[in-house]
Amino acid sequence: MIGKEIRLERIMDRNTGRAVVIPMDHGFTMGQIEGLCNMTETVNAVSEGGANAIVLHKGMVKGGHRKHGKDIGLIVHLSASTSMNPDPNDKVLVCTVEEAVALGADAVSIHINLGAPNESRMLESAGEVVRDCNRWGIPLLIMIYPRGKGIDPTSPQSIGHCVRVAEELGADLIKTNYTGDPETFRRITAACSVPVMIAGGEKGGDMETLTTIRDAIDAGAAGVCMGRNAFQRDDPARFIAAISRVVHEGKSAAEALETER
Repeated sequence: MIGKEIRLERIMDRNTGRAVVIPMDHGFTMGQIEGLCNMTETVNAVSEGGANAIVLHKGMVKGGHRKHGKDIGLIVHLSASTSMNPDPNDKVLVCTVEEAVALGADAVSIHINLGAPNESRMLESAGEVVRDCNRWGIPLLIMIYPRGKGIDPTSPQSIGHCVRVAEELGADLIKTNYTGDPETFRRITAACSVPVMIAGGEKGGDMETLTTIRDAIDAGAAGVCMGRNAFQRDDPARFIAAISRVVHEGKSAAEALETER
């Protein structure tokens, strides 16, 4: 699996073992939203801020390849749904691992919603992707959440179950919700052999967001996988630089905001 090890170093900091990943796959789900109308501009800001990697759908890879500026790791997202679907939680495969390799991907990602009506199909598709990732030596980021009728999306038990499912499937990296409490999240990361990153959710205040990241890192998180809460900032590069200082330099939220990029 040397291929996976080499590629993982392109999307994670080899010294800290952590990552700041910025997903920008939201256009497929939500349309032409703020921050994703000029992909070249946004990718440039994200890379200048010091993010380790971005997540794009296959059709957006060309727009994100700027041919200048700082390098950044590429994760191609393989699954999708739209907000117009009667069940937006139903994620299906729209790209293959082989296609992602041809596009120059350093890794691929898929989305699973445990508790959704079509959970079984998402798990079956994940099994196929894991097989292909192992064949091609491509790391797999599994984004997995507890989402369904009557399910608490921040329940430690549900999030722990999500993490275990992703680990047992064969994920190389896991993205899930933060429980909101360092103690409960620490138990989840301690029981998992795979790096676990937290999702960012919708846009929040600078101090609030960075404090959450600091708490999660202290509780064993391997970084953040944060989309709208990062690229929809007035100055994405500046805010992502602050995130990077928290994740990679051990800064507090206040210290990260005080330090100039």
